[in-house]
Amino acid sequence: MTTLSPDVPLPPAPPPAAAGAARPRWGTVLAKLGPLIGLAFVVALFSALRYDTFFTVGNFELILRQTAVVGIAALGMTVIIIAGGIDLSVGSGIALVCVSVALLMPHELTDPATGATVLKGGLPLPLAALGGIVVGMLVGVVNGALITKLKLAPFIITLGMMSLLRGAAQGLADNTMVYPVTAGFLGRLLMPVSRDQLWLLTPGVWLMLVLAALVSGILRYTRFGRYAFAIGSNEQTARLCGVPVERTKLLIYVFAAALFGIAGVLQFSFLRMGDPTTAVGMELDIIAAVVIGGASLSGGQGTVLGSLVGALIMTVVANGCAKMELDNWVQLIVTGVIIVLAVALDRLRHRKSAAGE
Repeated sequence: MTTLSPDVPLPPAPPPAAAGAARPRWGTVLAKLGPLIGLAFVVALFSALRYDTFFTVGNFELILRQTAVVGIAALGMTVIIIAGGIDLSVGSGIALVCVSVALLMPHELTDPATGATVLKGGLPLPLAALGGIVVGMLVGVVNGALITKLKLAPFIITLGMMSLLRGAAQGLADNTMVYPVTAGFLGRLLMPVSRDQLWLLTPGVWLMLVLAALVSGILRYTRFGRYAFAIGSNEQTARLCGVPVERTKLLIYVFAAALFGIAGVLQFSFLRMGDPTTAVGMELDIIAAVVIGGASLSGGQGTVLGSLVGALIMTVVANGCAKMELDNWVQLIVTGVIIVLAVALDRLRHRKSAAGE
């Protein structure tokens, strides 16, 4: 047994910073709670300004119904942004799905020769809705294939697809509205239910919550989710670690497009017709919701809960502006300011992370 000589110095004690390193920083806590704080702020603001019309159960039900479409689409955008991508074509894709569902269902056409009204189409309602989701997934296949094969930036590919899909929706609808004969069943997905029922929320909102739980579980517990975070954090490192980057990117865009397709079906159920001009600019609301929720446009960061809270913030702001009877141009300015602030906060978070703060 050896003993230490009095002349041999003892090992240095751990620095005091090591003991406090495990304690969370206020910046990290605020970054996680920021979306919830922002939601509470806008709700309190509009409640103070228009309490009688804004702070009502009926209005909150309306806000939730209006959030369902953007919220479900934001789930898909969350996965894409986590992987370091972007999709500017989602609004046009929702319009294409909306028109596709209406065309697959029985709808009325006017015979140009006789002037008589004839029925065309005729798939059962579940198959028509499923067909619309398949159309959305095909859009994801095209986006993912172009991005992975041509090695071009997702911004460029999806910017071109945004115009292409909008034109396709207008062409399929013959530059008019498509009115299906039996749209009532799908329309009830977003319509309010009576208070004596056990739904508490509309089926569309429950669908959003179920899909949110599914996407959250996929991101947290599956290899696919870990690959998405790895690619968004550092694509080259992920490739060296054996992650199939191209195949995973393709699957990400297809998976997200399936959620966009579901959002398109919900949009159709809200409109009860195929409108090729619907969802114009919705891609900005969706991207802003994800960024407000804490996702980074640089990739590698994002949460499902944050994206849903961000979608709620966008809807609350639009609803509050409407309750205050502000002109549409004022609402557009407010939305633009929110988007700019969201991107600025994302840049600030990214710089602090790069600086090691």
